[in-house]
This record gives sequence, structure tokens and C-alpha cells, in this order.
Amino acid sequence: MSDGPSVFRRAGLASIHPGIPESTFARGETISVPPNSPLASALRTGRSHLEPVLDTAPGTWIDHDPARAQKIRENGVHSLMIVPIRARRSVLGVALFARTEDPMPFRDDDLLLAEELVTRAALSSDNARQYARERSTALALQRNLLPHRLRGGVAVEAAGRYLPADTDAGVGGDWFDVIPLSGARVALVVGDVVGHGINAAVAMGRLRAAVRTLADLDLPPDELLTHLDDSVQRLTGEDDDVPDQIPAIMGATCVYAVYDPATRQCTMARAGHPPPAIVDAQGQVTFPDLPAGAPLGLGLGLVPFDAVEVELPEGSLLAFYTDGLVQSRDDDIDVGMNRLGTALARPEQSLEDLCSSVVETVPTQAASDDVALLLVRIHTLNAAHVASWDLPTEPAVVSAARHLAAHQLSEWGLEHLVPTTELIISELVTNAIRHGAGPIRLRLIQHQVLTCEVFDSGTCYPRLRHAPIIDENGRGLFLIAQLSSRWGFRSATGGKLVWADQDLPSTL
Repeated sequence: MSDGPSVFRRAGLASIHPGIPESTFARGETISVPPNSPLASALRTGRSHLEPVLDTAPGTWIDHDPARAQKIRENGVHSLMIVPIRARRSVLGVALFARTEDPMPFRDDDLLLAEELVTRAALSSDNARQYARERSTALALQRNLLPHRLRGGVAVEAAGRYLPADTDAGVGGDWFDVIPLSGARVALVVGDVVGHGINAAVAMGRLRAAVRTLADLDLPPDELLTHLDDSVQRLTGEDDDVPDQIPAIMGATCVYAVYDPATRQCTMARAGHPPPAIVDAQGQVTFPDLPAGAPLGLGLGLVPFDAVEVELPEGSLLAFYTDGLVQSRDDDIDVGMNRLGTALARPEQSLEDLCSSVVETVPTQAASDDVALLLVRIHTLNAAHVASWDLPTEPAVVSAARHLAAHQLSEWGLEHLVPTTELIISELVTNAIRHGAGPIRLRLIQHQVLTCEVFDSGTCYPRLRHAPIIDENGRGLFLIAQLSSRWGFRSATGGKLVWADQDLPSTL
């Protein structure tokens, strides 16, 4: 501690006299005391100070603050106890007890009682401080793990809200995400991890990362949830052998959907999570009949996840949410679902305003659980930006496919992409003929990037190889990887689809 004055802040005060006339400083004000005062000594040494008869003579430490000295003399303060506020080997401050009306001075018994009271108050105060710090840490972690910007591309416009629980348990593990996929499609996900506090926030971050990794594989929603369920079971099993270790994830729910703006088809599946809401352009709200599935990590692989495909009306809005939005202690979940449907029946509002309107419907007694809300307004890809051709499974069709693509790119004003696109199409169509099965379909999509897709009904998936110098084959996918910004493949109805993206001038 420095030799200069100690600075305190008045945290609280009380008196038998109305208005607390004995105190020079109000609650919240800073107090400076000289280093030779018993207040500074108690803070420095951690030992209590008992002054049965307060010495108010001139020249004592009291006189260093004339205003304080005047208050002491005016109100007849004649006995003093100063007790350090200690908790977990730390001194948080000091408590001061002064006697005015009772002529008896403080004694050792009074000091023992004061120390007992202060010790209990210190533990309670430190517990509250640690809880507030842990809650602030968990909340900061939760908010930093959530997406800071929702990128829906040309497929959707998105907005989200997260409301932390306002209980002793702390924040939970609710999350949402919007993940761009190939072919202008987008994945929409909302999840809820069981539990509260930092562990739940960390588990949420691990699950969100797992979902993004699986989404990059372009898995269908039901397959993605199956793999995610396996991941949750493995993460939980890792902690089973560690004594007194809380499992990383004690269960979670999730809903995952993929929307295609070229067809307005939305494929969705859920794992023990409330179903999304679909709002048409007229404000009619429906909840699709979506198989519930088992919560992640709790089904033991015995309950399959089933996906449902729906065609969304143009201008539709989708609402994904966690159960904290529709469940409360006093009402059945059907009441919450009806309340949510009423709040959503105003699709003409902006998504941000609609998010605010929806979360304002949450009852105050429902704050025992977190709330996550994701609203997306779908868009339809302009038919003029999509070109598709069915091709025969003949080697000669490769040249025809190049000419079709070159003509289409010229119509779109993308002549500078013709050479690289022709090379990409040559490799993709040739691979489909050699290693796939008919029919073959070529599709070009102009959105934020130029996507070239080739579909065939084979089940042999492409694999990038690094061919030796003397090999004549095996460099096709390597060439595609060099010419495109991204490439990949995914399952499709009746076969597989291999795609490659090229940046457009506006995205360079």
C-alpha cells in the first residue's frame, strides 16, 4: 500500500437517526482517509480496531478532515469499532460502527459480535460479486460465440435476438446461425444446450462449430443431425471417466433447415426442438408437421431423425426459436405457441421491428430460461439467373456443354469467365460420364458468385488426387480447385451433384 491517503467508496450506511446526520458522505461517494487513521490500518493489516472512548481532541487523525470532525462532535459520537470486511483471504473494505445515544462504550463482546456479522455479510457480498463476475463472463462468452452478422446471401434476409435468463442459474446455451451453402442455398439453425452458466456457453460454442463443420459437407438435415447426435454422445462420454467432472454437454435440442431460393424448397429436421413457424405474405401462421426426433445425446441412436420438405409461398417468413420463448411456469406450451403466432402475424414489419415485437411478448415470469429467436424472410432466385440443360451420357456432349455455357455467359455479360468455365465444365461433365451414371444435368447459377453444377445418378463421390508427373489422369479435380474459388459435392435426390464457384467482379 502506498504512503498516500487511502480512498474508499461509501457502499452503504444506516443509522437510528432519520437522515443519518452522523455521516459526512452519502452512499456512493468517495472518502479519503489519512494513512495514520485506524481505517487505513484495518485495511492494511486486516485486523479490527476497537476504540471504546473516541479521542476527539485536536491533533488526532479525525482532525485531518474538518467536516468529519465537526459531524462527530455535533452528534456526540463517543465510541468506535472498525472491522475489516474479509472474504476468501481478501480484504474487500471496512465496516465502521459508531455509538452516539447509548452512553456505554463498545466492549470486546461488541467487537466479537460485529466481526461475526461482518464475516457473514462479507461472504454473502463476495458470493454475489463472484456470481455477477461469472454471469458477466458467461454472457460475454455467449454473445461472442453467437454470429455478429447474419449472411443470408440472395436466399434470405435474416435477423436474430438473444435474451439471457435472469435467474441465479445464469445464462444458458441457446444459439442460432445462418450458414451459406453451395448453389445460393442457405442453412438455418437454432439450438438449445441443457444447463446454464459458462459450461453451457462453452458447450454451445462447440456445438455451433460442429454444425458449421457438418454444414460444409452439405449433408441433408436428417443426416447432419445424426452426425451431430454422435458428436454429442462422444463429448459426453469423454467426461464419464473423469471423477467429479460435469459432462461437457448434458443434452441439447436443435432444428436444422436448408432453403433453396431457386425452387423455394425448404428441407428441415429437428431433434427434440420446437417446430419453426411459417408465415405467408398475408400473415397466416402455420407450424409444419415435423417429426420431433430425440434430443441430441439422449436418443442413443435409437430414434431416427426424419426430414420434411416443404415448398414455401413466395414472400414467406420463417421463425426459429428456443423453448424459452413459448414456455413459462404458469402457461401450457400451446398458449405460448398461440402467443407467438399472434406476434408473427405482421409480416409487413421489418425483421428487426418484428424481432422486437416478438421478444416483448415473453412474460416476465418466463425469464428463467434463455430466449433465442431467428427470423428469415425468404427470397426467390430470378429464373433469368438460372440455366439448366439435360445432357446425354456421350463423350461428344462435352463440347456441346461448353458451347451452351459460353452462350449463356455471353447473355449474362460474363464473357471474361468463359475460358475458365469451359475448362471446369469439361472436367465435371467428363467425370460424370466416366465415373457416374445417366442422366446428366448441367446447371449454371448467377448469384453472388457463378456456380456451375453437374448432376449424375451415380453414387461414386469425387476425390481430389495428387497424380504423379508420369500419370496422364487424376488431375481433373485438382485443376477445378485451382480455377474455382470453392468446389465440392453433395447428395441429391437420385444421385449426387458436383459444383464449383467462381467469383464475380462485384465480389472480387
